[in-house]
Amino acid sequence: MVSVLQNVAVDCADAYGLALFWSGVTGRPLDPDSAPGDRETRVLLAEGPALYFNQVPEPKRDKNRLHLCLRPDTSRDQEVERLLALGATFLADHRDPDGTGWAVLADPEGNEFCVLRSASERAAAHP
Repeated sequence: MVSVLQNVAVDCADAYGLALFWSGVTGRPLDPDSAPGDRETRVLLAEGPALYFNQVPEPKRDKNRLHLCLRPDTSRDQEVERLLALGATFLADHRDPDGTGWAVLADPEGNEFCVLRSASERAAAHP
């Protein structure tokens, strides 16, 4: 017997608003039953678990113990710029001069996530 991962839950102050941000990040739609003011909503990913946003009363206080890592279909640096334009905040730069590494960003509620190199950037580094 095994368990199947149903969703990745994110506690937040504004479930609908944060889900809209992550919908923009992933290019995937919100659950069609979602509406502004909902205390719970989901972003329906193409495959795998959904991103589930749950409104809670307490604010985020510390560094995430679990975070999402994104592999863009464009370059890592182009994706960082796109996500900053969507409302992300730049937290830490772990990009190296040789092109390896990642960038750490936060969503509008301060949840950290990483932007990795794209598959094509990784392949070009290791022909």
